[in-house]
Amino acid sequence: MDFTAQRLVFRPGDDGYDAETAGFQTGFAQRPEIVFAASDADDVVAAVSYAAEAGLPVGVQATGHGLPAAAEGGVLISTRRMDSVSVDAGARTVTVGAGVRWGQVIEAAAAHGLAPLNGSAPSVGAVSYTLGGGLGVLAREFGYAADHVRWLDVVTADGTLRHVTAESEPELFWGLLGGGANLGVVTALEIGLVPVARVYGGAIEFDGHEVDPGDVLEAYAAWTRTVPDELTSSVAALVYPDMPQLPPHLRGRYLITVRVAYTGSEAAGERLVAPLREIGPSVSDSMREMPYTDSHTIHSDPDFPHSYYGDSVAVRELDVEAAIELFALTGPAADRMHVVQINQLGGALAKPAGNAVPYRDAGWLVRVLSPLDGTDVEAARAVQTQAFGLFAGEGRLLNFAFGAGDRPEGLYDAGTRKRLAELKATYDPANLFRRNYSVSAGS
Repeated sequence: MDFTAQRLVFRPGDDGYDAETAGFQTGFAQRPEIVFAASDADDVVAAVSYAAEAGLPVGVQATGHGLPAAAEGGVLISTRRMDSVSVDAGARTVTVGAGVRWGQVIEAAAAHGLAPLNGSAPSVGAVSYTLGGGLGVLAREFGYAADHVRWLDVVTADGTLRHVTAESEPELFWGLLGGGANLGVVTALEIGLVPVARVYGGAIEFDGHEVDPGDVLEAYAAWTRTVPDELTSSVAALVYPDMPQLPPHLRGRYLITVRVAYTGSEAAGERLVAPLREIGPSVSDSMREMPYTDSHTIHSDPDFPHSYYGDSVAVRELDVEAAIELFALTGPAADRMHVVQINQLGGALAKPAGNAVPYRDAGWLVRVLSPLDGTDVEAARAVQTQAFGLFAGEGRLLNFAFGAGDRPEGLYDAGTRKRLAELKATYDPANLFRRNYSVSAGS
């Protein structure tokens, strides 16, 4: 059967092939044998059926924040054209296609006074982010995005399009949410929205040469023990390059930044962040009340394609001395740029849920992301290995394993890994969907 008939496909050398395989992550090239540019679920069925008949591995790419290493020499399914968004304001839900970016959902939901549980970057794909768990801007109050999924449409390795709910196929539903792109290609899902139209938040930046980074870390860690679950925060550190593309106040500076999102009142937010302002003189302070559509400005993630490698470690308690060592290792004395971020977890993230998102008992997530120049992956990996070795970690989170074909160790606890393996044997015994560790979902 010619599964490519009447489908938009690209092969190496075709006009449009390079554009279709390119993405936000520019650090790793991919050369699939064939690209199916899917417009609907039928195209995905055709692509999976083609791959199964040819015995080729399948990768999926929506926005390209993470590249599917499984597609190398195999089949790549590009879902960016599947970008439908439909809000049911009464039910407080949104249905999103496989190629939808969070920015689209934020805008659509805001018209009804609602918000999705998106990450810090609106350009990230909503579906891949959610399949990896989804640690978002309001995570401590509402939990992981995966916790709010109502149903998923997924094409499994046998070429069947399944409508999966917790009632119809509970085990597959459990595994898809947190298991990433290992059990099939999700073409659409419905997820709950939350009644949030505005937040109080922003970022306070300290110059790491004027204020001791250790003082910031100690004060931040102590402060997090006093805040309610309605407040989600992180502390980040990086040495900005001296580049004309950056605002003058950032160029060449070593900045330690505390980021906050709080759904309470502005007055209460001001009282909560007051101790942060006492840490020392700040370079900038953007704390304010804002519409939720401006929540991306809290982190101000770069919105241009670039090259990077990164990982994470989830820990029960934050070892502040280890964090101070981490900042020293990756700060001005480092021979390359590193972006460090430490997220406070807990709150609703610790509540049990019917999905495969692991390490619910972790209180913190330590992340390191290293921009690349295309030749220094091993050097970046070596620094990150040293960095994460400072902590007594429980494991790693799939959403933050940035790198092509990254290692599987630590992504799940033993019980979750065993259960996912049993699902894999049931739904994809030929290993068509080879583990895609580089699916990215942003912050």
